Amino acid sequence: MNEKVILLSQIEDEPRLIELLKSGWRRLISRQELVVLILLLAVCTFLSLWTDTFFTSNNLFNVARAFSWIAIVAFGEAIVIIIGGIDLSVGAVMALAGLVSAYALRAGLSVPLAIMGGLLAGTLVGSVNGSVISRLQLPPFIVTLITTSIVRGIALILTGGWPVRSLPQGFRDLGQYDLPLGSWPFPLPFLIMLGLAVLVSLLLSQTVLGGYIYTLGNSERALRVSGVNPTRIKVLVYTLCGVLTAIGGLLMTARLGVAAPTAAFGYELDIIAAAVIGGASLFGGKGSILGVLLGAAFMQVLRNGLVLLGFPAYWQSVALGFIILLAILLDSWQRRSTLH
Repeated sequence: MNEKVILLSQIEDEPRLIELLKSGWRRLISRQELVVLILLLAVCTFLSLWTDTFFTSNNLFNVARAFSWIAIVAFGEAIVIIIGGIDLSVGAVMALAGLVSAYALRAGLSVPLAIMGGLLAGTLVGSVNGSVISRLQLPPFIVTLITTSIVRGIALILTGGWPVRSLPQGFRDLGQYDLPLGSWPFPLPFLIMLGLAVLVSLLLSQTVLGGYIYTLGNSERALRVSGVNPTRIKVLVYTLCGVLTAIGGLLMTARLGVAAPTAAFGYELDIIAAAVIGGASLFGGKGSILGVLLGAAFMQVLRNGLVLLGFPAYWQSVALGFIILLAILLDSWQRRSTLH
């Protein structure tokens, strides 16, 4: 009799156990930052076993430097995605910011003033994007696609298609200098990226504006009901994206030592991918700067690993495309699970 009771109780508890396992799995997957971190560690472990050069200090610091400006621009892109928008002009703005600073330096201005010129260029483009999108109620995809064409055209007009070379060492140090911390020389762009990651993360999590940004991504109507003007928030977000994009462009230009009108061509995909892989939802209302940082790191480690393993360069695009597709599918699955 007792055995039958135990057996019946086990049968009754089985659906409950299955549901608990399912809910636990959903909670685990919903933390996309954790998923990306696990994947990043797995790829690093694999590369450390299959290559002799991945875990050398020289390679690791090169990887850290290379994804720094991508991550910085992706911070701005992620905020735009959180409010339900998109910015396809980030690659063009990176090139423009570098060119403006390069021409300012050629005109005899100091390095700080030249940097300010590049930042102002990014700020202007971002604010124009935000104003046109919010005030004219136009699709962000179309507006920023047009902005890309205009900004690239301006860059080509300024240069005649020729790059600007011979940038002063004081400017190039922004992208090339290694700051000695203890016995390790950390790349300056990497440290700047970490500092900006903290600042932007605090903006999103600890300020009223951050709350408005997430609310706008979830429900613009709710923001209006609370008495906040969504237009101002959109303009601020796109302007902030322009500033962060300009910073990334300046660091990239300083690293290369050359400002070119075609610089950062195609970077839009990498930047959007870093944000989406890191957990920024293309449906809006969701995302974190930690996730974006991990997404950018994962992408660069993957690229570096494919090179070390001897894969042709075009395989990088194939791998990146599949990863973006998986990230979007995961985001869609999470959204459906939340709705149901």
